[in-house]
Amino acid sequence: MIKMIMIGCNGHMGQVISGLVRDDPEAQIAAGIDVTDDRENGYPVFTDIRKCDVAADVAIDFSAPQALDGVLEYCVGHQVPAVLCSTGLSERQLAQISEASKKVAVLKSANMSLGINTLLHLIQEAAKVLAGAGFDMEVVEKHHRLKKDAPSGTALALADSLNEAMGDAYHYVYDRSQRVQARDDKEIGLSAVRGGTIVGEHDVIFAGPDEVVTFSHTAYSKAVFGKGAVEAAKFLAGKPAGYYDMSDVISGT
Repeated sequence: MIKMIMIGCNGHMGQVISGLVRDDPEAQIAAGIDVTDDRENGYPVFTDIRKCDVAADVAIDFSAPQALDGVLEYCVGHQVPAVLCSTGLSERQLAQISEASKKVAVLKSANMSLGINTLLHLIQEAAKVLAGAGFDMEVVEKHHRLKKDAPSGTALALADSLNEAMGDAYHYVYDRSQRVQARDDKEIGLSAVRGGTIVGEHDVIFAGPDEVVTFSHTAYSKAVFGKGAVEAAKFLAGKPAGYYDMSDVISGT
């Protein structure tokens, strides 16, 4: 039985993960961390992570960027591997994560979905064949109307995966409205759509002469991110210090 600490337990994703783990015979949430403890979760909740005295094998952080310092301090101090799911981290915070990974196992990913992380590998193989044959590459992402950043972190991760497969020879184009010219051979276009309640849709398009190949991923609920986080936590428990990502979870190494 893998015991987990759920950081941000009373938030939406914290509750999604609590529900998933509740039905998982291989895992248990031993404690939660949140700014309030006014919800009945079936496990003790601490409003100050420094006061958490419950033994655990791994922590999942779905809180907020401003909580990262305390999370890393706790996990390093107690040697608890950490699955970090918060987005919007600064360069300084990313450097802190890298430093912490020298002392404890840390897993950070732009998207916790198992489907997206499988897609990252599939499109690399496609790029080597199709882009190598002159196909143009485009990434189109769609999200709900309240999402503030664009393009999404996942869209950028997909573009990075394509670029990596092609030896980082491409550059990114985010807006063609001010350009009056044909695209060049070494650009990857990224387009963002915002509207309604779209959870997340990502298309990777390979457009060649007289044929188009499209890889698509659609998230119908945020539960897909929770499922990925739980699988990541199971993978990370017991691992030595190091910086891991979802590709390690998928490969099982």
